[in-house]
Amino acid sequence: MSAADEILDIVDERDRVVGQAPRGEAYARGLRHRCVFIEARDADGRLFVHRRTPTKLVFPSHYDMFVGGVVGAGESYDDAALREAEEELGVSGLPRPVFLFKFLYDDGAGQTWWSAVYEVRCTLPVEPQVEEVAWHGFLTDGELERRLPEWPWVPDGMAAYERLRAHRAAG
Repeated sequence: MSAADEILDIVDERDRVVGQAPRGEAYARGLRHRCVFIEARDADGRLFVHRRTPTKLVFPSHYDMFVGGVVGAGESYDDAALREAEEELGVSGLPRPVFLFKFLYDDGAGQTWWSAVYEVRCTLPVEPQVEEVAWHGFLTDGELERRLPEWPWVPDGMAAYERLRAHRAAG
């Protein structure tokens, strides 16, 4: 089954399931669905950053400071967060990511999804999926800040990152 054929729950503005559709159709028709964003840090507290492959359905070849992806039909946010983190980092036995908050992403151009943000510490050696990740590295917060204006970033990841900074600043 291709990524475009994966079945997603379609949700309303209050994150209630109202139907299901294949991922490709959900993207093409701008149907609201669910995603997870996981901030992964290594044992030294550095942030996992990667560039998406050019074959990704959404935001190909863009950089991201989160691992994550869509929540499958009938899947919980928590289960999706662990599955996506292990898949994208290429590890197994990762601790369960810790839920931080949820927000509704809307790009104003018809792309919208409920976004649950998590954090996890990954002390295992990572081997990211070559189908998902074209480049990766662990950056300090300062290195990430310097790269923000230089690299093309996924818009939903930037929205999640800005909200995460505000969430942490609010304590």
